[in-house]
Amino acid sequence: MPELSLVGLVGLTMAAFAAGFISSIAGAGGMIVLPCLLWAGVPPVQALATNKCQSVFGTLSSTLNFFRKGHLQLRPLRWALLYALTGAAIGTLWVQRIDAAVLDQVLPYVLIVLAGYFALSPRIADEDTPPRVSSAVFDPLVGGGLGIYGGAFGPGMGSFSAAAFAGLRGFNMRKATASTKPLVLVANVSSLVIFIAGGHVVWSLALSMAVAQIVGARLGSNLVITRGAALVRPVIVVTTAAIALRLLLR
Repeated sequence: MPELSLVGLVGLTMAAFAAGFISSIAGAGGMIVLPCLLWAGVPPVQALATNKCQSVFGTLSSTLNFFRKGHLQLRPLRWALLYALTGAAIGTLWVQRIDAAVLDQVLPYVLIVLAGYFALSPRIADEDTPPRVSSAVFDPLVGGGLGIYGGAFGPGMGSFSAAAFAGLRGFNMRKATASTKPLVLVANVSSLVIFIAGGHVVWSLALSMAVAQIVGARLGSNLVITRGAALVRPVIVVTTAAIALRLLLR
């Protein structure tokens, strides 16, 4: 890996702060950090591993903030977390054996539909709505499915999860956004363990960027708590549309 200048290191740290802030609200922080790491000359595998490592700290920061302020209950999520952990391990191993080009082609259009759902659905609100499926159905379907997706690919995982909690379980947007964080956390940790075992994490970058992630995620999660759907809805719409556009144009 090439030596980074002070300006380069500061730039990556600022990107990590922005990613932590955006991810705590809408997910998809990796779409900010990963291109920056590649632009800085970090080899692709090390860039993926380092991005995964620093993002774990941001997700952990927002998870703890939501939990401490009473917007996150972990016990009802325990089975979804287990399915997400298992699914992420399967996805990380699976992606090494498949051609991801098909997913690359389909994902932008799925994200556009997701943005439309957030823009128009009455279930994206500050009040709970009646659930459409039980937790017994939701946990393996969404927890496992998101885990596989996060391990195999990842962009927009937080947005997909928030939409699922709001649309299928009837959670208000504060609760839906908070509930996505531990799912994303366990999925990312599962993948990160595999990257660490392979020696791919650039620790000098990952640790400095992790500090910025923690600060950005704390600020972003505080805004979710105070603003609710008025903040989360437009940020997710813009973020998912931006990811879709980037994937279509690359």
